[in-house]
Amino acid sequence: MDFLILGGSNFLGRAYVAQALERGHRVTTFNRGVTGPDLPGVEAVRGDRHRADDLARLVAGRRWDTVVDTSGQQPAAVGLAARVLRPHVRHYGFVSSIHAFADWGKVRLDEGSTLHECPADTPPDQPAGNHLKAGCERAVLAEFGATDTLILNCGLLIGPHESLGRLLWWLERIAAGGPVVAPGQPGRGIQLIDARDFAAFGLDLAERAETGRYLTTAPIDSSTMGELIEACIRATGSDARPVWLDDSALLAGAVAPWTELPFWLPDQPDYTAIWRGDTSRAIAAGLRCRPLAESVRDTWAWLAERGPRSTPYLQGTLPIGLGAEKERALLEAAH
Repeated sequence: MDFLILGGSNFLGRAYVAQALERGHRVTTFNRGVTGPDLPGVEAVRGDRHRADDLARLVAGRRWDTVVDTSGQQPAAVGLAARVLRPHVRHYGFVSSIHAFADWGKVRLDEGSTLHECPADTPPDQPAGNHLKAGCERAVLAEFGATDTLILNCGLLIGPHESLGRLLWWLERIAAGGPVVAPGQPGRGIQLIDARDFAAFGLDLAERAETGRYLTTAPIDSSTMGELIEACIRATGSDARPVWLDDSALLAGAVAPWTELPFWLPDQPDYTAIWRGDTSRAIAAGLRCRPLAESVRDTWAWLAERGPRSTPYLQGTLPIGLGAEKERALLEAAH
């Protein structure tokens, strides 16, 4: 098959490209060449998806069986790409987010959950927000219709080549050893999906020209925060000792949920269902998720090969990870 991947050089897009090539598909990537190099074996076309002339140059003389859009963030830009691509591709797979659902974190979600209100023609360069992915979905559907559109609402991704740094920070902190602040309760369930498993499922569906919506993450209660911490200790061979602090202690210590301690949100009304995405439809369609410990081990192996990072991990403008001074204060208070 002929695949066009919008993105394709960074984390999830890279996982799609690597596996598509392994399966013998012909792959074209379209990106600016900024976030990383394209894998050998692809036809790499440089350009900005926000620019109509770059998109016109992409499609000139080319056709594909399917497009996989891993980089769509702004509805107007997604709509522009979909309009230009429509005569040149028969199937559009859009990687959306579980955050596109309006009640994310508050109630158990499935494919029928309500999306955020966000029009398909929302102007470009809007401030980042969960609602934008819902507008991107509508932009694709406006051009390709339900009969030719596949939407995958992505959960939280981990694995080698992670770009944001949530799991990477945990691995590096635990590798440093000693007492480590561990958030909440060790038995609290989490849902983390390896980017390689997500890409394999997305490719399976694209090969079958499947359409519709799939909530795509690990099964509910497939792993716990305690298992994640222990997997990091085993993978790094560290002498780290987790010190579990409950939500109230962390909040009293002014710890920022989600960013300072990645994957942690306090058990409060808006967060009671944060890890409750129903993946039964995706599992029935063939989604398979490797054990969390395997993803952690492989990520540490890649991280060790990559070497230290010179800049902090960021979510937007917020640093990821707990500072050493604040961690010491929390540990002293706990002691």
